[in-house]
Amino acid sequence: MAEKILVTAALPYANGPLHIGHLAGAYIPADVYVRYQRLKGSDVLFICGSDEHGVPITIRADRENVTPKEIVDRYHSLMKRSFERIGVAFDNYSRTSLPLHHKISQDFFLNLYRKGYVSEQSVQQYYCPTCKRFLPDRYIEGECPLCHKQEARGDQCESCGRWLEPDQLITPKCKICGSAPDFRTTKHWYFKLSEFQKRLEDWQSSKTDWKNNVREFCSGWFQEGLTDRPITRDIDWGIPVPLPDAEGKVLYVWFDAPIGYISSSVEWAQNQGKPERWRDYWLDPKTKLVHFIGKDNIVFHAIVWPATLMAHGDFILPAQIPANEFLNIEGRKISTSRNWAVWVDEYLDEFPPDPLRYCFEANAPESKDADFTWKDFQTRNNSELADVIGNLVNRCLSFVEKHFEAKVPSPGELCDADRAVFTAIAESINRIGSALEDFQVRRATAELMDLARLGNKYFNDAAPWTALKSDRTRCATILNTAIQLQAALAVLMEPFLPFSAEKLWRMLNAPGSHRNRRWHDISGLRLPDHHPLGKREILFSKIEDAVIEAQIAKLHA
Repeated sequence: MAEKILVTAALPYANGPLHIGHLAGAYIPADVYVRYQRLKGSDVLFICGSDEHGVPITIRADRENVTPKEIVDRYHSLMKRSFERIGVAFDNYSRTSLPLHHKISQDFFLNLYRKGYVSEQSVQQYYCPTCKRFLPDRYIEGECPLCHKQEARGDQCESCGRWLEPDQLITPKCKICGSAPDFRTTKHWYFKLSEFQKRLEDWQSSKTDWKNNVREFCSGWFQEGLTDRPITRDIDWGIPVPLPDAEGKVLYVWFDAPIGYISSSVEWAQNQGKPERWRDYWLDPKTKLVHFIGKDNIVFHAIVWPATLMAHGDFILPAQIPANEFLNIEGRKISTSRNWAVWVDEYLDEFPPDPLRYCFEANAPESKDADFTWKDFQTRNNSELADVIGNLVNRCLSFVEKHFEAKVPSPGELCDADRAVFTAIAESINRIGSALEDFQVRRATAELMDLARLGNKYFNDAAPWTALKSDRTRCATILNTAIQLQAALAVLMEPFLPFSAEKLWRMLNAPGSHRNRRWHDISGLRLPDHHPLGKREILFSKIEDAVIEAQIAKLHA
C-alpha cells in the first residue's frame, strides 16, 4: 500500500507579495519533497493557503486607508499566481477568510472550550489614548528585552526569534501613532498550554529524527516552563469568538492559522466531489503529517499547534517539522519595510523559474542562515545549469542530429565505461532518494549535479567524434548511453527543476509524461533504438553580466 503523506507549508500572510525568503525557507523544500514522493507513488496531499487574519493585515489596511478585505483579496491572488509560476504545485491553495474556515475554526475553539482547556481571564492590556483603542500585539513596538534590538513586535522579536508578550517590551509605543500606551483592563480567553507540557515532552522525546534546531528550540521552552497563552484579540478583522459574552473579540491569528491546514483539506475534498475524503488523511493514524516552516514558526508548529491538536483529540499529530533557517540577501537580513528584498513576481517577469529554484536547492538554509547574491545566482545558472546539464544535452543531441538522423542510435556491446554510467544512475537514484527522505535538499541537489557531471566526463572521455571516424558502432553505443542518461536525468530533475525536466523530456520525444514514471524504475528507463528525438532547444540560457548588474542596482536603489 502506498505511503500516505499530508504535507503542509506555512500559510503566508496576505499583507504583501512573496519574496524569495519565503520560497527558500518553506515552499521550495516542500515542493521538492512532494514531487519526489509523487514519483515514488506515495499518496500525497499538499496543502497551503493565505493567512488572511491578524494584525499585519489591518496595519497594512490602515496605512493604505482601505479595508482589510481589499488587502487580502489583492495579495491572495498575487501570491497564488506567484506560487503557480515558480512551480510550487499545491493540491489546494485556500484562504482563511472563507466562511468554511471560520466555521471549522469556531468549532475547533468550542471543542477545546467545552473540554475545559480554554479559560476566561481579566487582563491588563495596552491601550492607546491617542488612537482610542486596545492595541493587539503587533500594534506595539519597542526594544526586545533579550537581544535589545529596536522595533521588536509585541508578539515576537524578528531579530532573535523569541516569542514575546507586549508587556515585556522596553519603551513600548503604538505602531500607528507612535505614542506611549497605558494599561487598561479587558478580558481574553486563554488556552491552557501549561497542562500539556508533560505530554509534549513525552511525545517529542520519540522524535529522534527531528532536526536539531527544532529539538533544541523546544527544549529551551520546556526548561523555562510552558504558560497559558491568549487565543483571542481585540481587533475588528478576524474570526468572531463564538461565545455570547465575547462581543468584539476575534480568535488570535496563531490559533486559527494552523487550523487552515484542516480547512484547506476540507475545501480540497469538496472540490474533488468527495467531501469526506479529507478524513482519510487527518483522522488516519497511518498518515505522515509533515509541516514545512521557517525557524520563526517552530514554537507554533512544534509546541502550540500539537498541544491544541492533543486537546481536540480527533486529529493526527505532526510526524516531521523540517524547519529551515533564514535567507539573507547580499549579506543583509531581508527587510520588506525597507524594500531590501527580491520579490518573486518581479523576478519571474524577467527570469525563468528553475534557476531560482536551483539556487535555493543548492544553497538551502537547512542548518544555518544562507545568503542569496545575484552574482552567485548568475554563477550557478551559467557554470552549473548551463555548463553542466545544458552542455551535456546540447552536445549529445546535436551530434545525434548531425550523424544519426536525430534518432536514438542502436548500440553495440557495452564496455566497462558504458556500464559504469548505468551503475552511477542506479546509485544516484538511491542517494538522492535517501537525502530527500531526510529532508536534505542541498545534498540531494548536489547528487543530481554530480550525475550530470559524470555524464559530461563520460562523453568527453569516450569521444564519440573520434569513434565516428573508425568505429561507427562504438560511436552509436556512446551516444545511446548518453541519451539513456539524459532520460534518467529528465525524471530525476522533476523535483528540483520541473520546468526544465519537462522541456528535456519533450526534447527527447519520450512517450507520456516523465511525471508518470516511478522513482525506483528510473534505472531501467530506456528509449528504444531508432526512437525519433524531438526538437532540440537551449535548456538553460546564460545570463549576462549587465543583466545581473541591473538587478544589483535595483536592489540598492
